[in-house]
Amino acid sequence: MKDEKALYEELKETFVSREEIFDGYIVHLVRDTVALPNGATATREVALHNGAVCVVPITDKGEIIMERQFRYPFDRVMWEIPAGKLDPGETDHLEAAKRELREETGYTAEKYTFIGEFFPSPAILSENIHMYVATGLKKGDQDLDEDEFLEVITLPMDKVVEMILSGEITDGKTQTAVMKAKLLLGL
Repeated sequence: MKDEKALYEELKETFVSREEIFDGYIVHLVRDTVALPNGATATREVALHNGAVCVVPITDKGEIIMERQFRYPFDRVMWEIPAGKLDPGETDHLEAAKRELREETGYTAEKYTFIGEFFPSPAILSENIHMYVATGLKKGDQDLDEDEFLEVITLPMDKVVEMILSGEITDGKTQTAVMKAKLLLGL
């Protein structure tokens, strides 16, 4: 296996030019021309995204604070962990994670543990989700955004894992973060 630096140099695509396609509230769509490793050029359409965070809030009883939320692109209610995008100009992922947990569930936590990054669709989307586990939870009041509607439910960790494995929980960030939390924390 080649080392990362050598492989990067061998496979790297180099930016040549950019065409702006759409600039919206959440995504910014561009069409880039890149030079390929063999010298040819190709087009890459990319949805640029500010980034996001997600949190696996685990109670002292080993339960996870989950959410059910309607997701318009799929016309269905989905199971998810608390998550949200970074605000424009925001760079502190931990502070964003704390904000999202409090706003969506009302909970705050004594301890946050970073468990990695998640790239939802790296071929077309620049979104990078920083994943955290929150423990030492304290219940407070929700502070939902005006356009945010969700149900908060507490479920045992093993039940959430079962729901992931059965296909009931289909959200990628939730699947990844919960399974990482279970394995890394030995729950």
